[in-house]
Amino acid sequence: MPPTRIQVRRTERITPHMVRVTFDGDNLAVDNGFTDRYVKLMFPIDGGFPPDLDALPRDQMPPRRTYTIRAATADEVTIDFVHHGDSGLAGPWAANAKPGDELYFVGPGGGYAPDPTADWHLLIGDEAALPAIGAALDELPADATVRAIVGSVEPQDLPHNVTWVDPADLVDTVKQLDWPAGRVHAFVHGEAGLVKQLRDHLAGDRGLSREQLSISGYWRRGLHEDAFQAEKRTTAAAAR
Repeated sequence: MPPTRIQVRRTERITPHMVRVTFDGDNLAVDNGFTDRYVKLMFPIDGGFPPDLDALPRDQMPPRRTYTIRAATADEVTIDFVHHGDSGLAGPWAANAKPGDELYFVGPGGGYAPDPTADWHLLIGDEAALPAIGAALDELPADATVRAIVGSVEPQDLPHNVTWVDPADLVDTVKQLDWPAGRVHAFVHGEAGLVKQLRDHLAGDRGLSREQLSISGYWRRGLHEDAFQAEKRTTAAAAR
């Protein structure tokens, strides 16, 4: 599938460290039924993109970063970017984006949507998982039983009640959670070290099955995305 070109339509800083960028473009076919749908965004090299982008060898492709789609319509795609200063690639780009700026993406992918037959829903993550959590909360009915815990000190206005905690307190907060009766469907994503601790608790102590639990590390502290993805591929290959 060739990359899809998108242009910035507008930007908004929704919290001190979160920039929301809304793009428009042609053929924005991103509705795949998942609330954690994501795309691989391609960022310009030296201010632009080479011609015949889809024909480039893999090792010459522009740098990519994986981002969850926060919202989408027939002609718009909205993506939230964490911005913590001038380091990194995507955050500084988003902080300086202006209408008309271009990116490309490939995708979307995804694998989770709230199970409508579940008795209640558990959503846990840090700032990297927040767009997917927000998209899931948007889809859940107003009367759904939801426990949402986000490791961020910068709350956003979201549907349903969300517990906002310091990221360092996320695991302990989950362990102290009141546990409603019935079958839970859980979404747990974020920094890989935190996710491992949460997996041990939810799959081990709480006994959640694979069918009840969508869980994965989105990133690892101290590694940029390319290094983290390479680490995940190496780990997966060793496990086979």
